[in-house]
This record gives sequence, C-alpha cells and structure tokens, in this order.
Amino acid sequence: MPPTARVLLALLLAAAPAQMGHAADRSLAGSLIGFVSDQQGVPQMGAAVLLYNRYDRLVARTLTNEKGAFGFNSLLPGVYRIKVSLPSFVPAVKDNIRILPGNRSFLSISLASILSSVELIYVAPGKRSIMNDDWKWVLRTATPARPILRILPGTDVPDPAGKKPGARTAIFTRTRGLLKLSAGEEGALAAAGATADLGTSFALATSLFGSNDVQFSGNFGYALQTGAPTAGFRTSYSNELWGARPEVALTMRQAQLRGVVGQALVAGGQDNAPKLQTLAVSTMDRRQLTDFLLLEYGASLESVAFLERLNYVSPFARLTSDLGKFGMVEVAFSSGMPPAELLAGSGQGAGEMQDDLTVLAVFPRVSLVSSQARVQRIENFEINYRKVIGGRTVNVGLYRESVTDAAVPVSAPSGYYSGGDLLPDLSSNSSIFNLGDYSRLGFRASITQPLGEYLRLTAAGGNTGVLVHESGILATHDPQELRNSMELARRTWLAARISAAAPRTGMRISASYRWMDYGALVPTHLFLTSGLQPEAGLNVRIQQSLPSFGIWSGRMVASAELRNLLAQGYVPVTTADGRLLYLIQNPRTVRGGLSFIF
Repeated sequence: MPPTARVLLALLLAAAPAQMGHAADRSLAGSLIGFVSDQQGVPQMGAAVLLYNRYDRLVARTLTNEKGAFGFNSLLPGVYRIKVSLPSFVPAVKDNIRILPGNRSFLSISLASILSSVELIYVAPGKRSIMNDDWKWVLRTATPARPILRILPGTDVPDPAGKKPGARTAIFTRTRGLLKLSAGEEGALAAAGATADLGTSFALATSLFGSNDVQFSGNFGYALQTGAPTAGFRTSYSNELWGARPEVALTMRQAQLRGVVGQALVAGGQDNAPKLQTLAVSTMDRRQLTDFLLLEYGASLESVAFLERLNYVSPFARLTSDLGKFGMVEVAFSSGMPPAELLAGSGQGAGEMQDDLTVLAVFPRVSLVSSQARVQRIENFEINYRKVIGGRTVNVGLYRESVTDAAVPVSAPSGYYSGGDLLPDLSSNSSIFNLGDYSRLGFRASITQPLGEYLRLTAAGGNTGVLVHESGILATHDPQELRNSMELARRTWLAARISAAAPRTGMRISASYRWMDYGALVPTHLFLTSGLQPEAGLNVRIQQSLPSFGIWSGRMVASAELRNLLAQGYVPVTTADGRLLYLIQNPRTVRGGLSFIF
C-alpha cells in the first residue's frame, strides 16, 4: 500500500472509536415507514426507495411491496432524506425527515406525472394506529431492517407477498424503460472522459425471478462536430449475495474517428480511419463494515483498441466514517480511469437507468504521441471532512493527483501537428493533444445552504496545481516543445452554484460559475468525496417534465445542458509561424434532448 494511503487510512481509523459508543446504543432507535400510491390512491409496487443520511450519503434502499408499503427499522436518531422513483412518474423527494428516539415516522407519498408529493406524520411511542400487521411485515422484511416480531408457536402468519405455497414466481417483474433522443447531456461526468454527442439512447431494466436485477442499455448516433459514428452497449447484473449486493457490468463502445485525424494515420483515405473500440468489465459493491463504517469499492478491466491494443486495470474505493454529531470523514482512492460507476451512483443522478447511460457515454481519453496511442491514467487520493451545522453542509477536502499521458483539448491551426499528434475530440470541434505527465496537490472547501424546499445554494473555493506556458510563444513546430514548456504552478479558484425546482411546473434548473486565472490551464479534478464538481466558466442545466397525452402512460422529460457559455479558459499560445494555438480547459458545448420513461 502506498505511504499516502496508509496515512489516510490511519487517520480514518483513529477517528472511529469516538463513534463506537454512540452507535452501540440502539435501544432508542427510530423507524420510518411509508405508503406509495398514484394520484388516484392505487398502491404502486416496485417503487425504488432510497434513504440518505444528513450528509447525503445513501444508507439504505428497498422496494415497495404489492401494497405499496416500505419500511426502514433501527435508524439512529437524526435527519434523513428520502427519494422515491418509479418509471412513468416524477421522482418524489423529501428532505429534513427527523427520526426521533423511540418514535416512528409515516410517509404518505403520491406519485404523479408532473408533481409528486410527500406528507410526513410523526407517531410518538404508544400510538399504534398506523402500525398494523402489514406494516410490521414491511419492517420485518425490508433489506436494511432488523426483525421486530417474534412469532409464537402455533401462530398463523400470512405470507406478506400473498403467495400461495407452490405458486410460481413471475419471470419478469418491475420492468421499466427509458428512451432518450438527445445530443449528450451527461452532466459533470463529461470531464471524466471523451463524451460523444450520441443521438439515441435507451435503457431497459427488469428483475428475473424477483431477486436478480438485470439492465441493458445502449446508445448510437454520431459526434455532431466531427461526423464520427459512435455506438455503445452496456449490460449489468446484480443480486443479493451474503448480505451484499455486488453489481457486474460489461460495457462496449466504438467510435469511427474522422475529420482532423493526422494524415499519417489515414493513408488509405478518411473512410479507412482507425476505430476507437473499448471493452470493459467492471464490478462495484457496498459493505457496511460497522454501524459507522461504509466501504464502497470496485474495479474495471478495460481494453482499448486504437492502432494497437492497450489493457489496464482501474481499482477504486471509498471509506466513509460517520462520527455522528462530530461529522463524517471520507477517504477515497482511484487509479486509472476515473470511477464513473462510483461517481454516477452517488445519489446525484436521475436514476439507475440514467446512471448507466452516463457511464456508457464516457469514452477513455485517448491521445497520440508520434502516432502511438496513449490512454490517460489518473491516480487520486482524497480525504474529506463533512459536517452539518443547522441546515448547512460544510465540506473541507484535500487531494493528491498524479496524471499520466494527460489528454487535453486544443484548437490548433489547420495542418498544425498533422504528423500524428492530434485526435478529434468527440464532444467538440477541437482536438486532443497529449500534454505529458504531471502531479499536483489541491484543497477545497464548500458550504451548501438550502433556502426552503425548492432552492439550494452552494459556494466553494480552493487552491490547486495548474499548468502554465510562461513565454506563450513556440519556437518550432515540434509538439514535444509544447509538452516540455508547460510548467506547474498554483492558482486559487472560487465557484458558486444554485439549484432550484418549480413546485407547480416540475422544472428543475441549476446554474454554476467557476472563476479562476484563465491565463493558466486548470485540468478538471473529479471529486470522489463530494457531490460538487466545479466546472470552468458558466454552466446551465435544465430539466422540464412534460404532461402525458393520449394513450401514452409514461413520462416525458425535456432537458438542456449548456457548458462554458462564455467560452472562458481558452489559453492562447503563439506558434512558430505567428498563428494561435489554444489550450482549452472546458470546450463550449450546447446539448439537449427528450426522454421517454415508461
């Protein structure tokens, strides 16, 4: 284990005993139960219910039964957030659910195609009006729950699923789907790799025999700027296994690179341009080691074929220690490709199907050095402290990042570096250039303040390593000169983000802006321990739920994403012949689409 990892792990384990006494006393634990229905009051079976703690970390999940009921038992007192989602309905979210010692809370959730609602009722000890036998069975059978009933000899207890002995289990249950007609719109994860502007995406998820979850997704289209055909398919499988629920996924992607590929690579013409093909097998799991320690870990085996075949393994892990009133400490590590599965499944996405499409659209960052293919690899160590003070969430974090074969977007003059050092960027009309290796340290702090139920503000700042070109002038046409002339420096950055939801129309909008020294190249760092992913310049994302018409019983969502609207962070370098070459931190892109959820 690297020395840095041993130090971070020691810091985390040293803080653990402070929580042991707090977590051990569960005699005054509370519980949360709920009922999910549509606007007509019809119970909804198979709705996914996610429970988050005060730090927005997922602590439990379950599905509603045939009566629309769900439950979580043995919850430590505190503030929680719940999210309920079901195909064809707008997800229902309820913040600031306070679990009191010895009390149980009841949620009445009404799902709708435009605006879902949640009603919260607290029930003090001794009041049993809502705790009928059905609810007792819900708490007893929920995945995160502990048994709360003791069956006496001779007691006849009905099967909560209503199945008769010998009855056959349905092969397919809880089937749902998603179809997107769009040009990208993949959020902050676009910085994790070369995200293609894919035209059509789909996802289909179902359960086999009640306990095996299978999902198949794909996308196909072309990169709008380069006209490069692209396609990808992903299959994932998960099942309950020894108290855990690991997920295994197989992902295949392909892009036909055309346009500005160097002439040395397409001697047979643009129709014979090489294909970028990737095949990845990945796995991810979560384990609650103790009441206060959560481990999330996984790895991917990636094979990239472009001119030659490159194989590599990318492990990742995140260890979270919940210290109760003292806050929460997170330690994370990743090596190789950024762990898109971990980032997409952090609770910030639009759902399990959207998470798979996000991962599928992220190609590895491939670049060229003298016509030789290279894949960008990142080794990242992070430690973060998070604490909720009143309604505010405060994060303070530190990271160390080492990047090999850094692939950055550039806008080069026509014909420049045409000997095999440029590749087309799948998400813009710029190119990808190999800037070599670098290592940097950085820290950041952020504070998030909810303003009511529909508005949230975040302010952040930090200091990080950047790449600068002191002279700003190149003397030769040798691409190695540009790599060697880049120097590491430090810069401070500030960022702000606002997220809002319109309660009547169902519109969700977020806008962010990050200020920094735009005379330096500031590569994006993907934080593994914080939901905030600051991007350069001004960025806007909009989602609008649309009403259903006619016989269509699903849900439609229109979305738009505008990244770096002001085109900030384009660092100019004067070439040997007096023209300008731009190093780009975040290409300006406009994307949008229409999703059909059923």
